[in-house]
Amino acid sequence: MITPPDDDYDEARRVHNAMIDLHPAVVMRCANAGDVLAAVGFARENGVDLAVRGGGHSVPGFGTCEGGAVADLSGMRGVRVDAQRRTARAEGGATWGDFNAATHAYGLATTGGIISTTGIGGLTLGGGIGYLARGLGLTCDNLISADVVLASGEVVVADEEHNTDLLWALRGGGGNFGAVTSFEYRLSPVSEIYGGPIFFDVEHAADVLRGFRELIADAPEELGAFPAFQIAPPLPFIPEHRHGVPHIAVVTCWSGPVEEGPGAVAALRDLAPVAAEHLGPMPYPALNSAFDALVPPGLQHYWKANFAAELTDDMIAAHVEHGPRVPVVNSTVHIYPINGACHRVSQDETAFAYRDANFATVIAGMWPNPADNEANTAWVRDYYAATAPHSEEGGYVNFMAGDDQGRVKANYRDNYDRLAEIKRRYDPGNLFHLNQNIGP
Repeated sequence: MITPPDDDYDEARRVHNAMIDLHPAVVMRCANAGDVLAAVGFARENGVDLAVRGGGHSVPGFGTCEGGAVADLSGMRGVRVDAQRRTARAEGGATWGDFNAATHAYGLATTGGIISTTGIGGLTLGGGIGYLARGLGLTCDNLISADVVLASGEVVVADEEHNTDLLWALRGGGGNFGAVTSFEYRLSPVSEIYGGPIFFDVEHAADVLRGFRELIADAPEELGAFPAFQIAPPLPFIPEHRHGVPHIAVVTCWSGPVEEGPGAVAALRDLAPVAAEHLGPMPYPALNSAFDALVPPGLQHYWKANFAAELTDDMIAAHVEHGPRVPVVNSTVHIYPINGACHRVSQDETAFAYRDANFATVIAGMWPNPADNEANTAWVRDYYAATAPHSEEGGYVNFMAGDDQGRVKANYRDNYDRLAEIKRRYDPGNLFHLNQNIGP
């Protein structure tokens, strides 16, 4: 129990987004599910806000609160792999780095995020988009069961036989329904992958995006790749005169037979003249952590996002106009393909509703200097305003900003009413409201 007089209080209250400067009354560092149960009970009985924190990456700062209680699960990071069943059970505070380290030892993986310090909890509950999604589906599609502390103080299992409605809601409905103390996932054989980033001059951005649109539509599902607007960092494989210069990149991940990797990414290399590249075989966890250094804790964050049915020519024109204006090396724009296996799940099969979307776009504004907040937030908003007319109404909840609360219904489409009913059943008092909130 850490409170304001304690020496480690300032460290304990921090989340990754340094724009968020809130002062909870208490931070409860949980060691096990019993601690989580006690933390939930404390918030309920004292009528205070409750923030549940896993990895702490929530851009709106949902992992903390002002004057309330924080249940900090970051000490609960155990992962147990059952190699015979090809499953893994992970505690609610584990990161994708923890998860990958455990599963890779057995040559297994499931769809995770792009940054290894991201918590498994938030990413899974929001859906889970990552390198392996085209082949294995979203993270939530690979969620088998969850142990959940409810607002009532009851601890339940949600799986295909028990509390099936709760499991449905946890597969994309966010942290609205309880505090998840452990997740059980289906694993698939993924060990060595072939991939890495390919950088092109931004003058070729339109060609790259049009070509990517055509290639990814029917590419083998083992190919995970996404375009990104990115300032070239000072890395050895990038020519020095290109350091600090905006590029369009395509980040690739071929999870099929490694020897087929060069051929699998060849068409992506041919989209335009290559400015720099770092392709080769590597352990999957190496790619999953390759960009961690660009996203350290303590940056300023402001993001916007939309799903897109297609990368239309008008959408591409908006990207070409705004993407090269990416302000600093930490900021980026990613356009994730979510076709393939993601499309083999129906819209009403999980809470994640945009099964017909082909792309999930995120404009991830991240920068170190608070003095740049106004200008860089304006870049994100202007970019979003230009792409929104060519996008779907809703977006991926894990990419939503704090001022996106009004979009929650659009994010869930026709699944919203069912989610609200499940919310009424499991959290009628809306104790779990620090999220992209589905009201009861």
